[in-house]
Amino acid sequence: MSRNTHPVFLKAPLAMGLSLAMAAAAQAGTERVIDVSLPLGPDSQQGIGVLKFGEELERLSEGRLSIDPHYDNALGAEREVVEGMGFGIVDAGISSTGPMGGFVDEYLLFDLPYIFENHDHAYAFLDSEHGEHLAQLAEEGMNVKILAWMENGFRHNTNSVRELNHPDDLRGINHRTQESRVQVDTWEALGANATPMAWTEVYTALQQGVMDSQENPLPTIYDVNFYEVQDYLNMTQHVYSPAPLMMGLDLFNSFSEEDQAIILEAAQLALPVQREASQELEQRYLVQLAELGMTVTEPELDPFREAVQPVIEKWAPTVGEDLVEAAINFEY
Repeated sequence: MSRNTHPVFLKAPLAMGLSLAMAAAAQAGTERVIDVSLPLGPDSQQGIGVLKFGEELERLSEGRLSIDPHYDNALGAEREVVEGMGFGIVDAGISSTGPMGGFVDEYLLFDLPYIFENHDHAYAFLDSEHGEHLAQLAEEGMNVKILAWMENGFRHNTNSVRELNHPDDLRGINHRTQESRVQVDTWEALGANATPMAWTEVYTALQQGVMDSQENPLPTIYDVNFYEVQDYLNMTQHVYSPAPLMMGLDLFNSFSEEDQAIILEAAQLALPVQREASQELEQRYLVQLAELGMTVTEPELDPFREAVQPVIEKWAPTVGEDLVEAAINFEY
């Protein structure tokens, strides 16, 4: 299976960002504050999960280990943060998997449309040996340690042009994608004019009419106030988007075995809290977004699934046909 790795991550030296003094302090079990990057704010599904992680980290370490969350891309856009963790410039962070497919081809799985039917399907797959395998590939290809498979959730379309009842309704719409070749192919297959754009530029592009359309989970749509610049919310549920909580691998390895265990336990204790919050927020914001004036449409999804089948067929060899098959047919 081919793998698209960024070679500099394969042997990122400790000296590139993680100082010897930091490593010595971690080994000695002294107090350490871990900077954590988040794309969204403290009340988002991401914020709830990361804050719970920090709470458990402090409790389990009896105050020796704590976090300093940095919200709304304060430490850089998602791709920059993933790279920064690999280099040791950023301690830890939560990111969508969109940019990660640029480093490891198998992560393009999460850009493929209509792979997961519901949350239980996605959780079962990620919590299985397949999630462990993907985490190992992140260590090898990005020099990051996945602490927990948190989530952004299922993604839905918003636009400022019209309701989407059929893929034909996307024709002529300028749609923003993440920086992913698979996402570009998906939205072009659905009929839109697809353009990759960094997350930090999206709101302004929609506000100014440079872009007509975007897609995200409902809590993100609400958190970023997309209802201010988008009239239509279309429940397309086309992609399930994990948001793994990660730490730079060199930093993680610098901690004592005891502290590594504490970090992993804190993340696993935070995981169900984050996932539950994500689903609760999704239901809450569906109502609130309608109350804020968005026109909510629940289209029949079969025509959308049919339209994107060529995308799955095209990319399955790159992602790994066995992995795609395992994801689609995973029993839960």
